[in-house]
Amino acid sequence: MSRRRMLSTAIVTTACAVVLGTGAASAQEYPARPIRLLVGFAAGGGADAIARTIATRLGEQMGQSVVVENRPGASSTVAGDVLSKAPADGYTLMLADSSLLIAAKAMHKVSFDPLKSFDPIGSVAIAPLTIAVNPATPIRTLEEMAEVAKSGKDLIYATSGVGTVHHLAVEYLQAQAKIRMVHLPYRGASQILPDLIGGQIPVAVVSAAAALAQEKAGKIRVIGLTSPHKLRDAPHWRPIADWLPGFDASPRLFLLAPAGSPQAALRRLEVEARKALADPAVIETLTKQGVVPAAGSSDELARDLRAEVARWEGLVRQANITLQ
Repeated sequence: MSRRRMLSTAIVTTACAVVLGTGAASAQEYPARPIRLLVGFAAGGGADAIARTIATRLGEQMGQSVVVENRPGASSTVAGDVLSKAPADGYTLMLADSSLLIAAKAMHKVSFDPLKSFDPIGSVAIAPLTIAVNPATPIRTLEEMAEVAKSGKDLIYATSGVGTVHHLAVEYLQAQAKIRMVHLPYRGASQILPDLIGGQIPVAVVSAAAALAQEKAGKIRVIGLTSPHKLRDAPHWRPIADWLPGFDASPRLFLLAPAGSPQAALRRLEVEARKALADPAVIETLTKQGVVPAAGSSDELARDLRAEVARWEGLVRQANITLQ
């Protein structure tokens, strides 16, 4: 081999080693700075509490702070817009829920595609909803609720707004049970419970977390759970699936990153998230918040999101829902 050829080979070999070494070092060094975790709801709510629980544990495991950043508004699409435009470097994530998928299909102007604009990291939890009634009503079961609805009387049910998961859960229930009720949308969940307890409304859809304390105090009665899985702290709550087989309309919480994020970072985040969700202390904290920890891989989440988007989109069209 000529001296010139030997020199060229050496240069190429050295260059390759430098490139490979740099890539390996980058993967090993991630995360090299704090990570921000977007939440599409205001501080103090259920999603915020879950995000902070996960952020704290991820930070401890990864040796870098994971800072929760609240970007509330427009059914979490404000946060979704921020995520879609963030650098795809693994340092901006979002704890999203099913409302993001619904809004993306119900709103005219959304800057992102829920399946194309983000990389899935993994599932976090299921947040069951409840069908609750005022204890003074004669309705004690789902079947009795259906009988009232079929009797020709206007049976009002309240939710936290048009196009929310709460609203679409009842649209799904009505389609399955072949009944019709009258929707009364509120501007937020915080206004619903006082009116349900006070008897101004007979039926409402509220989160399991919100219903737990009120039922224990005897102020409301839960007649149905939108998840097929029973809750540890309320084992007597009846899944709607016991009445309508296959029924499942619970919001899912999951972690997303901007599309095109480094695979090494996504793999690390997936592993660390599943490790955090396996921790008994985290499981206990989430369970007390009325959610069911449900760690899942990025591949499983991608599959579930495709199915969810198709289901919610169908319900949005069926109910003729359009959000501004």
